[in-house]
Amino acid sequence: MLQAERHDKIVDIVNERGSVRVTELSRICGVTEETIRRDLDRLEQEGRLRRSHGGAVSVRDPRQQEIPYTEREIMQAEQKRSIAARAAASVRAGERILLDASSTAWYVAQVLPDIPLTVLTHSIRVATALAPKENIEVISVGGRLARRSLSFVGPLAERSLEAYHVDKLFFSCKGVHPEAGLSESNELQAKIKQIMIGAADRVILLADATKFGVRAFTHVSGLERVDEIITDRAIDEAALSSLQALGINVIVV
Repeated sequence: MLQAERHDKIVDIVNERGSVRVTELSRICGVTEETIRRDLDRLEQEGRLRRSHGGAVSVRDPRQQEIPYTEREIMQAEQKRSIAARAAASVRAGERILLDASSTAWYVAQVLPDIPLTVLTHSIRVATALAPKENIEVISVGGRLARRSLSFVGPLAERSLEAYHVDKLFFSCKGVHPEAGLSESNELQAKIKQIMIGAADRVILLADATKFGVRAFTHVSGLERVDEIITDRAIDEAALSSLQALGINVIVV
């Protein structure tokens, strides 16, 4: 990989995640940590990112860091489909489930069997995917449309979600960090997911391996609120061990 290509890749990763550590960039780019540090110094001089302790953060407006749905649905697509299939297989007839606006939850909606279920969501894409399934009752909350994620957020959506109680929540987030917990790209999505977590008997996080070790802009919750994580085989062994040490059931697919 040429230096210019590596620089572009680093900026893309930082903008996608909001923040990233030197160790992670070193692994992704296949170069030494010292090389990454020099790259980050150069990119900071060019105004393309900002150095932080142990890594870098995006200089983009944090409220604009939410990746458009059309981009997210093709990122790590194979891993997300595998995670979604495992999640859908755990759903039982008669259950009430909650799906967020993540691309992985959209994949879950696509493969859910057409059995008697109630599905609550704030996602236009999820509701549309479930529409042809006649045995599934779909409840979609309203609110302010977040165009990049095609989901409803804001006070109206929050109040609507607070009125419900579900058996299971299937959701994703921008970052999963062993100390900082779960995080999102902006306050509106973070607040929605906080309410979703509080509404569910069982909280199931759907996260591909790229999400671990990441601290995004806004805190959602601690990992103690998560009952189960479904992830892919690329997850780092250290990350897996730290999650299991917290008593979280981690399913690797």
